[in-house]
Amino acid sequence: MPCLTTDIPFRRPICYAQGGDTTGQGSEAVSKLTKDDIARILHEMGTYLELRGDSMFRVNAYRHAAQIVQQLNDDLEELIDRGQLVNVPGIGTTLHEFITSLVRTGSHPTYDQLRQQFPASLLEMLRIPGLGAKKVKALFEAGIATLEQLKLACEQGSVAQMRGFGAKTQEKILQGLAYIHEVGNRVRLDQAYPLGLAMLQKLRELPGVIRAELCGSLRRRRETAKDIDILISSDHPAPIMAAFVKLPPVIQVTSQGETKSSVIAAYQVGAQRIVLNADLRIVSDVQFPFALLHFTGSKDHNILLRRRANARGLELSEYGLVGPGVSIPAATEADIYAALGLDYIPPELREGTDELDAAERHALPQLVELSHIRGVFHNHTTASDGTATLEEMAHAAAQLGLEYLGIADHSQSLTVANGLTPQRVREQQAQIDALNARGLGVHLFKGIECDILPDGRLDYDDELLASFDYVVASVHSHFQQTAEEMTARIIRALKHPAVTMLGHATGRLLLRREGYRVDLDAVIRTAAEYGKMIEINAQPDRLDLDWVHVKKAKALGVMLVINPDAHSTDGLTLTRYGVDVARRGWLEPRHVFNTYPLAEVIAELNRRKARLHPASA
Repeated sequence: MPCLTTDIPFRRPICYAQGGDTTGQGSEAVSKLTKDDIARILHEMGTYLELRGDSMFRVNAYRHAAQIVQQLNDDLEELIDRGQLVNVPGIGTTLHEFITSLVRTGSHPTYDQLRQQFPASLLEMLRIPGLGAKKVKALFEAGIATLEQLKLACEQGSVAQMRGFGAKTQEKILQGLAYIHEVGNRVRLDQAYPLGLAMLQKLRELPGVIRAELCGSLRRRRETAKDIDILISSDHPAPIMAAFVKLPPVIQVTSQGETKSSVIAAYQVGAQRIVLNADLRIVSDVQFPFALLHFTGSKDHNILLRRRANARGLELSEYGLVGPGVSIPAATEADIYAALGLDYIPPELREGTDELDAAERHALPQLVELSHIRGVFHNHTTASDGTATLEEMAHAAAQLGLEYLGIADHSQSLTVANGLTPQRVREQQAQIDALNARGLGVHLFKGIECDILPDGRLDYDDELLASFDYVVASVHSHFQQTAEEMTARIIRALKHPAVTMLGHATGRLLLRREGYRVDLDAVIRTAAEYGKMIEINAQPDRLDLDWVHVKKAKALGVMLVINPDAHSTDGLTLTRYGVDVARRGWLEPRHVFNTYPLAEVIAELNRRKARLHPASA
């Protein structure tokens, strides 16, 4: 099975079957399931069990097992042969038998039976925000099994007549269907970028390639992408084009020409099969900087640049910068910007806002880099819903070169995530003290991700809250509150003296769930008024705050914190995606709390703790 390596720190190679088919159905399919295949099946199994009406304990056991399998470093077959898989925490006898069957035979009778009972189209219906398994099952039993059938039934008003639905639910389903249509086949940055980069690296190795870069939304580091754009300069494009359409991830060639070809590529990421369009353009090396600028975008940024060129009697296109009787040469994008009287604008800032004005005034920010991050605060362990122990997380942070690591397991109300009781909090804090005394090469902070209860109160009393070094306050329930209720709820929590930072401010899950209704501007103003930090949650399915509101928070003087929301040791490396958001939001290192050295962080957290006093409920 070929693998494409990437230069993304700590990312494993991308592996795929020849022809891109990892389903086991193609003529050149791999002979046995990979760990990613098994993780996907485990997650699907949990969904099928939920559709069948099994207990959520059993449902979550399969979903948790999917995470465990993905994080295993050892070969699954070897673990089974040695009789050690059953000893892995979270893998009991039933799951051991299920996984063993998948490894040995590629299937399992119960899984096959459930796939026959529930069509795969029901999994698509579960993507609709707010539509859970019980309602999907009810729709299925009413003869509605596809998105198209569901849309028609809603438009005809028949869903509103079903028991347990009603007009409001029907309207929400229509809104959800529109949302799914809007996001279309877009995929998250962490899923699209590794494939694009891996394909780029393979193309760079070919004879005749002078320069090669990713373009489009991937180069601008947008949260999601709908395709991969690759640009190459060469004097001999034909063999490069021939090699491009035969790259292993390619499953279909949609067009092939002398200077542009388009393909469909597929590969496996964790439990999900990703399918993306990929375009390759080949230009001369003289044209390369102009084409790179043009195809990077954004459309609005390009419009502003063309207007600026026109105001100077010039025309800017992907072919060059020309005027009456003159063609302005450029070896790099920086030369093009300079010819227009501008400083070089990093791709992340090219969104058609005020970047040209800042570039003209030499006022562009010196953007934060991943290397500036000295520690992270929002991380989970096996004490709640993480897959690594406290000590394992500490060792992983030290290996990454972090100076400090904050432990923020879930609080007691989030029982589905094994939230910590007050007694378990004290036990964990004692463990942290003991590990710090041992000197692991990284300082551990005592934190908590404390639930913001529906009325805005926090999940622990003031005495226990005062025992933490910091508190991440987050919403995990009652997403259906009105915008007014949710805004008041979060604002009340931010006013509590113990709260240090707000976690994943809108609760969104990219391409799966819109955020809850909230006046985010009012929340940011409150954070500024009360000196609270706001998190940029670096989980690729969150990236919350988004870059637009990061920029607003920066303007109001709110300190931002980039957190991976890590639930495993590998999860710590997700921080880089939060850095992407921070850069798109114009942040410099001084705007990000976890770029500060350990001594300054300790001093600031102690200063905030010194102000704590019992707050009124």
